[in-house]
Amino acid sequence: MDGPKTVAVLFDKTSTRTRFSFETAVANMGGRAITVGTSTTQMGKGESYQDTAAVLSRYVEAIVWRTFDHANLLEMAETTTVPLVNALSDDLHPCQILADLLTCRENFGELRGRKAVYLGDGDNNMANSYMIGFATAGMDVSIIAPEGFQPRQEFVDRARKRGNITITDDVDEVKGADVVITDTWISMGQENDGRDRRTPFLPYQVDSTLMSKANDDAIFLHCLPAYRGNEVTAEVIDGPQSRVFDEAENRLHAQKALLVWLLGINKEIN
Repeated sequence: MDGPKTVAVLFDKTSTRTRFSFETAVANMGGRAITVGTSTTQMGKGESYQDTAAVLSRYVEAIVWRTFDHANLLEMAETTTVPLVNALSDDLHPCQILADLLTCRENFGELRGRKAVYLGDGDNNMANSYMIGFATAGMDVSIIAPEGFQPRQEFVDRARKRGNITITDDVDEVKGADVVITDTWISMGQENDGRDRRTPFLPYQVDSTLMSKANDDAIFLHCLPAYRGNEVTAEVIDGPQSRVFDEAENRLHAQKALLVWLLGINKEIN
């Protein structure tokens, strides 16, 4: 097979990096991405996700879906006969983790034994994904989050089968970190959940004082979009330790690699 002919890229949620990186990845491999907001389709309007998957499998060589409930992906996976990529769900964001691991590898080489710390909302898809993905790569992972916003035990248990995981509310856990990570305090769909999503997180803002607790050569990551003055200060995200734009670029390279692997492509990719 020379390259992907057509890839369906489906969005329940708005997107910048996911959309542009997947569309560019497919184009670079000589294929075509059909990008669709699912509100313009029959998905979720009476037609089951299983039926949608069965139909799309007759048209395209892969399906990429950015959705809300992770169960949606599991339903689609029941009947798809082509690769189905989780481009983000409320539980997990695996494509982002591939890009972040690539960014860490570019900076440190061997990752086994490196320490990554994540600060902020520990009960979201990014915290879950860092625990599982970084632990799989052999890194020690610490989630630093206030009480009431720490990871669900099911994800902690999954991650601990793969590596060393620490859950704490103590920012001193940043000491010795090679990678410092945060994410927005309000994820999509949580805007009106009635919880105070600022006050509990203020002690976990990544500023220069907090970064100074990490190793001197530590890097800062954020999956973006970032809200300067909330989860991170401008001096950090725009500073010399920040790798957020390398990280964003690596979404493209990681997604090319993912599609090459899933589709069995054997060709040189630009």
